[in-house]
Amino acid sequence: MSDSLRELWLRGVAFNPAAPSDVLIRLMDRAAGEVGPLMCEGRDLPDAVVDAALRHPAGKIRGALALNRYVDPARLAPLATDPSGIVRYRLAVGPRPRPRWVRPLPDGILVTLLTAQDGGEDGVLTEHEITQELSASRQIPLSFHRSMAGHEHSELRVRATWRWQSLTPAQREALLDDPDPAVREAAQGSRWELDPEAVEAKLPSIGSHSKSFVLGTCALSATLVEECFAEDKAHPLAWNRHTPADAVARLARHPEAKVREMVAARPDLDPDLVAELREDPDEGVRARARLHPFPRTWAEYWAIDAVIGHGPDCTCPITEPADEPSPDWFAACAASEEPVLRQVAASWPRLPAELVEALARDEDEEVRIQLACRHRLAPPDLLLDVFVTRPAHRPHLLTLSAFPRTGLTHLIGHPDPEVRALAAGDPGLSEPPWDDPDESVCRAAAANPSLAPETLEALLADPRTAEGAAANPSLPVPRMHALLDHCLNSAATRTSSS
Repeated sequence: MSDSLRELWLRGVAFNPAAPSDVLIRLMDRAAGEVGPLMCEGRDLPDAVVDAALRHPAGKIRGALALNRYVDPARLAPLATDPSGIVRYRLAVGPRPRPRWVRPLPDGILVTLLTAQDGGEDGVLTEHEITQELSASRQIPLSFHRSMAGHEHSELRVRATWRWQSLTPAQREALLDDPDPAVREAAQGSRWELDPEAVEAKLPSIGSHSKSFVLGTCALSATLVEECFAEDKAHPLAWNRHTPADAVARLARHPEAKVREMVAARPDLDPDLVAELREDPDEGVRARARLHPFPRTWAEYWAIDAVIGHGPDCTCPITEPADEPSPDWFAACAASEEPVLRQVAASWPRLPAELVEALARDEDEEVRIQLACRHRLAPPDLLLDVFVTRPAHRPHLLTLSAFPRTGLTHLIGHPDPEVRALAAGDPGLSEPPWDDPDESVCRAAAANPSLAPETLEALLADPRTAEGAAANPSLPVPRMHALLDHCLNSAATRTSSS
């Protein structure tokens, strides 16, 4: 048996959806090499396999499980206190490549990681480095952020002060009067964001990369606003909700069209300025101004901004908004004549089924794409259509439970090998194309569960199809064990002889 076939068989069995727990647990053996970590990270696992990985002595196995996007994250709780800081770090980082929609970690895991007093027994990482990665991972849900201001752990109340403007006035007052001096100090250190004079005084000491963020989010003094206009730094003012009304009027007549475009959909824009911008010489500005009166709130403004101008191949992260418009507003958007507003409606994952059905047939392609990528009720035929026509969205679409795996035989002659590979796995195919010129199509065809046992055996011996055949759910379990016997015993023999 060649080494190439050995690796192909191991990978195939590791990702065989019909492989039972005892088969998969064998792949955690050191003799399986890197296949064990690949399996623990890259597929859904039965409970018994998860338990075995959690108890496994090898940090590589536990660390790979920490990156798994398929296992219920509540099952990963023991990894938050793993002796290895690297394992904790991987749990904090989350799956890679990072999916468009990141599943949040349970509150218990978040509390454990964020309040840890060390970075693990191996001493490779600090607890600060781990929490930094967690904060950037998008695994902390907004509900947890909002609860930190009243959390029993003072460390979490300190972290709540870092999001000062997202807190309610009552929460800010409570943190300023907190019984813990460290929390009070942190609150005092954050309150400057809503004090125009304090912002003006602090801005010179802030790094250049953060100044635009401050100018776009904090309360600004009249002096600072004038400086922004004088120094051609007016862009952040266009979306800052604290920008004074007189400055907003000046921005509406700014010489740069992009600035006028951002201002045109502000919920606080004077009606006379809206009328003026609807006649703007720039089409982008006119298009934004036409959206009034829909942006009545800042939540609506940002819901529109998250969609407009991104294009049909946008794969930006799908994140939970800080504030969400009302269901009635989204329903009104779904019925709008403006395609952008229908795109906004399609991007809302809780849109009612009857509106989903209507938008699935929308004449605007970007409406249909938004719906396919963001709504669990998007029909399978729409998911398939977007998969075929928009390759950028394929990795995300393949993760959706409603994505069709049958009824694809009409695509077997498609010029795109990714589309043919999808069709090659359809069990309705009478003759899966295991001799296709593209190897990915061959692998998919070899994994087709409709294949006869004698055909499978022949495909196991061919390097182009061996991995797919080993991943075929029709492969008998005794044959899976036999393949592992060959692979693992030969590896053990080589190790002992060396």
